[in-house]
Amino acid sequence: MPDENSIDISERAETVLRGLISRYIEDGTPVGSRTLSKEPGLALSPATIRNVMADLEECGLIEAPHTSAGRVPTQAGYRLFINKMLRVEPVKKRSIDLLEHRLSSSVDEKALLTSASEMLSQMTSFAGIVSVPSKKHVHIRQIEFLKISQQRVIAILITDDGQVQNKLLNTHREYGDSELVEAANFFNAEYAAKTLEGVKADLLKHLQSDHQSMHREMRTAIKIAGSLFDDDNDGEAVLVSGENNLLSIPDFAELEKLKQLFDTFKTKQVLFDLLQKSLATGGVNIFIGEESGYKPFRECSVISAPYEIDSERVGVLGIIGPTRMNYDEVVSTVDITAKLLGSALTANSQNL
Repeated sequence: MPDENSIDISERAETVLRGLISRYIEDGTPVGSRTLSKEPGLALSPATIRNVMADLEECGLIEAPHTSAGRVPTQAGYRLFINKMLRVEPVKKRSIDLLEHRLSSSVDEKALLTSASEMLSQMTSFAGIVSVPSKKHVHIRQIEFLKISQQRVIAILITDDGQVQNKLLNTHREYGDSELVEAANFFNAEYAAKTLEGVKADLLKHLQSDHQSMHREMRTAIKIAGSLFDDDNDGEAVLVSGENNLLSIPDFAELEKLKQLFDTFKTKQVLFDLLQKSLATGGVNIFIGEESGYKPFRECSVISAPYEIDSERVGVLGIIGPTRMNYDEVVSTVDITAKLLGSALTANSQNL
């Protein structure tokens, strides 16, 4: 595959390539020289366009699918177009207002993330994806222990981001109600306002030490809370919305392509890994086809952007669609959604 960064083409060739890609994105059919010659602003004869297209094909920027007389952009052609010719269109004010309203009506972090993913899907007609922030740096607000049977306790953990987590714990012995209250009081006095990551590390250290040196409330709290954080995970790492939109896109007509794509949506690990790449680099990222490094996305483009809480980059959102898409519109939609989601999450955390 040619390195599009090393390809140097003339201004006329750029104009033809831009016109061809724009026409192909709009129609989805191979573009011929006669069709391009009718594009407004091109002002080139079909013969001249044919010669330029031959040069573009030799550079690996366009190709002829099957026996068609027309040409379509290659992955390298799309990349050159995006790097050098993309004209990002601002998102319409009506869409921004709708997005802000939807996010402002979401009551907690999970609802905000879900709304952002759903709105991205609706605005682009592709699949919307968003990674869930890691809970490692979330601070604990309060914990409660409630007895429900002889050796079963429900732990209720409230974090400073407004999330409430309930977990059923099987204990090795029966605890009285007063013991559980005392244990919760000790835990809250000791660990309130500390991060989940710090608490887990401290509990592990205590669990490995001599329990006899602890007073009763501390031993109870450590044992029960240790069970709460044991094998704890951050829940669903990636939220996906609107994947069914892809069923109606002709570019995904082959069932095998769709099956691989939907299997990826189901397992989500690949999605999470891909979004993590964007988290590390920042800004809007565009992965075209094989650039993502994952086989299921070889016919797709993934456009993503990180979002922030209190100026800290904590997650990534984006869309998955065909390589034949209106990049100028989708890029700005992903970018503004990431910014508005970050603002909404920051406001939500400050209001708790």
